[in-house]
Amino acid sequence: MSGPYADEPGDLIPRPATTFPALRTALARLDPSRLPEYQADRDQAFTLATRHASFHPIRVFLTKWATEIEIERRPAMAARYHAALDAANTLDGDDPAWRAAMDECLAIHNEARAAQVPPLSP
Repeated sequence: MSGPYADEPGDLIPRPATTFPALRTALARLDPSRLPEYQADRDQAFTLATRHASFHPIRVFLTKWATEIEIERRPAMAARYHAALDAANTLDGDDPAWRAAMDECLAIHNEARAAQVPPLSP
């Protein structure tokens, strides 16, 4: 596959489909310690979807976890993200470097979100 959805050399795993089972399997390979968080988020998404009769919470859940997995499956992106996140969590909010770290985190999230394979349409 080529284009924005292509896997790159060095990726730890192939990009998973944006489905519950594929994302869970990918997370289990990349960071199994986060599986309880994934399950709790999934339970909350279904609860909210049922309560509000809307698929929006499920879409938000899928986007969040597809983005997290996209970052972690790409070592260079993960290293950039964790460095920026560490800086954002340790610097004072008045420090200009804090804003730069937050901007880097946002840029990485946007890059990871843009690289996702869109879910199947109904």
